[in-house]
Amino acid sequence: MLPEVARAWEYLTRTAQELFARYGYEPIYTPLFEHTEVFTRGIGEATDIVSKEMYTFTDRSDRSLTLRPEGTASVVRSALEHSLVPQGSYVKLYYAGPMFRYERPQKGRMRQFWQIGIECLGAAEPSVDAEVIAVLIRFFEAVGIPLENMRLLINSMGDETCRPAYRETVATFIRDHGEALCEECNRRAETNPLRAFDCKNPGCVEVMAEAPLFRDELCDECADHYEAVKEYLDGLGITYEEDPKLVRGLDYYTRTVFEVQVDAGLGSQNAIGGGGRYDRLMEQYGGKPTPGLGFALGFERTLLALEAAGVEIPAPPLAEVYVARVDESVSGMAFGFTSALRETGIAAEMDHQARSLKAQFKQADRLGARLTVIVGPDELDAGEVTVRDMGTKEEVRVPIEGMAGRIAALLA
Repeated sequence: MLPEVARAWEYLTRTAQELFARYGYEPIYTPLFEHTEVFTRGIGEATDIVSKEMYTFTDRSDRSLTLRPEGTASVVRSALEHSLVPQGSYVKLYYAGPMFRYERPQKGRMRQFWQIGIECLGAAEPSVDAEVIAVLIRFFEAVGIPLENMRLLINSMGDETCRPAYRETVATFIRDHGEALCEECNRRAETNPLRAFDCKNPGCVEVMAEAPLFRDELCDECADHYEAVKEYLDGLGITYEEDPKLVRGLDYYTRTVFEVQVDAGLGSQNAIGGGGRYDRLMEQYGGKPTPGLGFALGFERTLLALEAAGVEIPAPPLAEVYVARVDESVSGMAFGFTSALRETGIAAEMDHQARSLKAQFKQADRLGARLTVIVGPDELDAGEVTVRDMGTKEEVRVPIEGMAGRIAALLA
């Protein structure tokens, strides 16, 4: 990340930290690599991530390690290992950082990419589902993506009571229509049939549009949970579309799944964030039954969505005040003035290349400085400095004594 993009990343993470804190989320940072089993057991060996996209290697102790391809598995592993979920209560966590997948690089998709996400562990009520969805929508609003540019898709993937029978129903449908489906979808009939709904092959999309829908197969508990989530979203005034073919790509999801898409800027890969419930993931790691849910949003895709919406991420000036020296004889005083301004909390910069006064003014403009303090022999003899307003070009003399406080008052 070069400075312009790095500033954008910091802006998005600051926005996330401030917003997530209002909902009670605390920070967690997990290692960039984990034991490979954390991902094969949690995400599922039949998923594309595990079977095709993970960066896996053996260390000097012959242990299989993997660069994390997503954040949830690591957070749940950490929560189990360190007993973060209080008995009878829940914990809310958020993370931000790089993930790694060996995919074909394209617009909005890189092999090292950056995600921001939240996880709520221990809460089973549908109100939490609606809250997590609301946090995702509010974040995108906060960074500037217009609501009318976004589509929120929701669905229920059922649970261990109703999903096995539906998986077999879909697998049978795929086998019956195998000649019209791609090789990958035919393979998924035996490994992960629900992933066939996510195939982008036009022929497969057309065939799978006729497949049986999960909403007709949900057990009573899952159906009630799904209806309650929609009622909470309605109460918040959040618009959504029900997409019975939304399955997401990871095996750990149960019940509620959701995705936010944008209409411009990303082409066919138009999802900028999404997530869902994973009520059995902690058990898969050997822990007690612990409900959980969360989301992850992609930094690179969010930037593209902001660009498509014509939204500029605010960039703070690199210097509020620039200290310009008339000649080398006053370099020591200019250096001291610059340090004094910084110590009072003012972003200040000075010339370090012996440039002309005219060139220093140009540099002050490039840095976004509002004021330039001009230091010269005549000013110092009078116990003053000249302060130039870079907008109006007006100049005033300011006494050196108490200069930093006076500059702060001018900025205010």
